[in-house]
Amino acid sequence: MEQAAVRSLLARHGIQPSAQRRAVAEFVLDTTAHPSADHVFEEVAARHPRISRATVYNTLNLLVRKGLLRQLVLAEGKVVFDPNVAPHHHFVDEATGAIHDVPWEALDVRRVEALRGVSVREYQVVLRGRWGRRG
Repeated sequence: MEQAAVRSLLARHGIQPSAQRRAVAEFVLDTTAHPSADHVFEEVAARHPRISRATVYNTLNLLVRKGLLRQLVLAEGKVVFDPNVAPHHHFVDEATGAIHDVPWEALDVRRVEALRGVSVREYQVVLRGRWGRRG
């Protein structure tokens, strides 16, 4: 994502586009991976060595609050960030730990509304196995 586009996107969402916030947003909003906060810090700090870990974490949390990222817990103790905020599911490759997006329409989840005594705000299916292998 280009710098001007990031600056405009942040401003449209009421986020002051400081240089540090732009650096975090440029990386995390332009990836198809599902990076952890530590991974985002490593990538951004490689280009902006003066950025603090706290700034990266605070920016990620701000982007989540403003609806630009989703925070996911797909494995115990592992929080990742997903720039794809449209409805979709996930596949976790158990061999590599890589997380892949699965299109919403690829899976048929039925009768969620039939669950009694709950109010479902959102849901997703998390598949686990080996990516790229069948059988």
